[in-house]
Amino acid sequence: MAKVCEVCGKQPMKGKSIIRHGLAKHKGGIGLHTTGISKRRFLPNLQRVRVLEGGTSRRRTVCAACIREGKVTKP
Repeated sequence: MAKVCEVCGKQPMKGKSIIRHGLAKHKGGIGLHTTGISKRRFLPNLQRVRVLEGGTSRRRTVCAACIREGKVTKP
């Protein structure tokens, strides 16, 4: 199953997880230093939902934002 919303096309995005150590300057330290950067993925909040399409109900993979906005009609 692809991690893509079938209504709006929302899909995973790339990003980075940044790890910083040290005490901030405004707290009396010498500042934060980046000690590690690793790649990560931001996944959409997908749900399997029954959706009315043309009088019949079908299962669709839809993101939570589309469900909240009312872009899909439930039976």
